[in-house]
Amino acid sequence: MKTIALKGELRTGLGKAATKQVRAKGMTPCVLYGTEENLNFAVYEADFKNLVYTPNTYLVRLEVEGKMVIAKLQDLQFHPVSESILHADFYAVDLSKPITIQLPIKVEGNSPGVRNGGKLRIKIKKLTVRGLIEDLPDFIGVDISKLLIGKSIRVRDLKVEKFELLDTPENSVVFVIVTRAAKSEESALLGEEESTEEATEGAAG
Repeated sequence: MKTIALKGELRTGLGKAATKQVRAKGMTPCVLYGTEENLNFAVYEADFKNLVYTPNTYLVRLEVEGKMVIAKLQDLQFHPVSESILHADFYAVDLSKPITIQLPIKVEGNSPGVRNGGKLRIKIKKLTVRGLIEDLPDFIGVDISKLLIGKSIRVRDLKVEKFELLDTPENSVVFVIVTRAAKSEESALLGEEESTEEATEGAAG
């Protein structure tokens, strides 16, 4: 998995007044769990851009007071109106132990169902997986080269190695729906076939 670097500043005050001062500086209060003691720090909100506002998933190379920790972003709290990041939770990961994390899917290939007028729908954009960090890919490929109209690819259909998928096996990941255009084309074709059959029967009579 790819990582992204974040640099934090250690927080000394944890009350409401201290938190307000942190946010006034354009920083987001954060907590790192999974170490001997929880670490309270702050990161400039602008530095979250490449980590949060992306379809990709990254681990974090977190540096606070000269100490480096590999972590995953565990939780975010957003302001209900401005949507600014109010708080972030990180969890330190052990490179030698499996972790649970969400990975984005990547659609691969061309669907015959789409070529025939259907429309591709992506129902699950990220799948929850568990495995060693060194075995986790940047994304999970979903091959749609045999996906027909009205059909779907479920979690159970995906083949992965060295890590496990934790989502419900029956959940649909992608599917192709029938569009109005496809229905109209099908109706037109059926109409032509019926007309041909009637003409053939009339000539025979």
